[in-house]
Amino acid sequence: MTKHIFVTGGVVSSLGKGLTAASVAMLLQRRGYRVKLQKLDPYLNVDPGTMSPFQHGEVYVTDDGAETDLDLGHYERFTGVPCSQSSNFTTGRIYSSVISREREGGYLGKTVQVIPHITNEIKDAIYSLDGEETDIVITEIGGTVGDIESLPFLEAIRQVRQDIGHDNAMFMHITLVPYIRAAGELKTKPSQQSVGILRSIGIFPDILVCRCEHSLELEHREKLALFCNVPLNLVVEEKDVANTIYEVPLELAAQDLDVYVLERLKCHVNRLDVADWRAMVQRFIEPDNGAIEIAVVGKYIGLQDSYKSIYEALTHAGIANSVRVNVRMVESEEIEARGAAAALEGVAGVLVPGGFGDRGIEGKIAAIRYAREGNIPFFGICLGMQCAVIEFARNVCGLDGAHSMEFAPDAQHPVIDLMEEQKKITNMGGTMRLGAYPCVLSEGTRARDLYQEDKISERHRHRYEVNNAYREPLVENGLVLAGLSPDEGLVEMVELPSHPWFVACQFHPEFQSTPLKAHPVFAGFVAAALGDKQ
Repeated sequence: MTKHIFVTGGVVSSLGKGLTAASVAMLLQRRGYRVKLQKLDPYLNVDPGTMSPFQHGEVYVTDDGAETDLDLGHYERFTGVPCSQSSNFTTGRIYSSVISREREGGYLGKTVQVIPHITNEIKDAIYSLDGEETDIVITEIGGTVGDIESLPFLEAIRQVRQDIGHDNAMFMHITLVPYIRAAGELKTKPSQQSVGILRSIGIFPDILVCRCEHSLELEHREKLALFCNVPLNLVVEEKDVANTIYEVPLELAAQDLDVYVLERLKCHVNRLDVADWRAMVQRFIEPDNGAIEIAVVGKYIGLQDSYKSIYEALTHAGIANSVRVNVRMVESEEIEARGAAAALEGVAGVLVPGGFGDRGIEGKIAAIRYAREGNIPFFGICLGMQCAVIEFARNVCGLDGAHSMEFAPDAQHPVIDLMEEQKKITNMGGTMRLGAYPCVLSEGTRARDLYQEDKISERHRHRYEVNNAYREPLVENGLVLAGLSPDEGLVEMVELPSHPWFVACQFHPEFQSTPLKAHPVFAGFVAAALGDKQ
């Protein structure tokens, strides 16, 4: 039988439940177990696809086209196990399924209720990852214990343990032990109250993971063990790490958290091998080539999580090149106000990521022109590629008024246009070109050299593409179409061979980068930036 671990959070949000779940999964995987992860989110949106990055952070896209929570990025980066549609369920998705079934007469006249119909649907979602190729499923419950919207999910996981047996399911509760600076001490009372809420609904945590800024003393651990009804050795400290999130699994392993998990689930404790992970962390902490600064010019810079996978992929590329990558976060609207030279002076590379809407577009275009004319390594992703094409059309091809139909429907030269299959679509959610699609790389291009393959697969999330009617003037003026869809109908990558390093892609390579295997385009970009600095 597949074993289940349920991760809940208490006291406050943003405790790092996703990182903890990913770290535990990585450790169990390194002990020889086949692990899958999923997240259950209490919000009513069917998925985060229509939510603002300022509200939710980035939307992480899976190979099979699911628009999901950014924690799935942590899951994939730490374990290398691809997530799927079954890896993220929201209240909206659960309720939509139940209501649709009710409308079809699927409940045969019964009164549809939260219990058992909603909770049964949640349980089916949890069991969807079970199978002969899965030993352990780790399910993270979004939100904070005590939230009204989380209650059906908590009731469902309570029932799961009752259904499959005590030895096949366990509860791990992540909580905060705050440090009160004025008093100079840590306080355990919030954690006690959080566990009290769980116990009142029939969930008794097996392991308590305590987030803290300062180390727990024995007296704190004894108090938590006593009042939370958890053995002393299962009160685990998760102190803020000094250098990188990739230290978290090593810190947890040092406290034998994975050992306790396996013993609790009646699983054999195999040998743990994390030598390559330790070496990777050490390369991050002590890089051979110092540090470089990369500018990320975006529309949602105000929230760190808006470009989470971008920042992590740059970190991975830095590890691969043994250099510390420091990110200068630049609002594209700032460039519109101050000018590109003032905002970008001294950076070793410029990256323009994806986004939607016309706010800040001219700032992105100005940043790209600054990088192109200044021979600064440039990397454009999704909207970043589209802006690169607009900039090139305007300033190299002489196509005054070149723009995207997304921002200027009456543009004189619509070099970026809505994809043909998107023109009849009116619904916003889940209707973009989503998921993994193949791309054929042209011979003799930098892209081909970076990938060392002629055909690749990358994840997409977009509605607009390069207008094929403008391919000829773009190519005639030196822009190389480095990657095309197999039918040659869509431009997937462009580059400038006359530039030291100028590459842009319509897809999102950041979603396939891991700390042990940096994405080749990110690695090449950072290598170029490092070489430019040297």
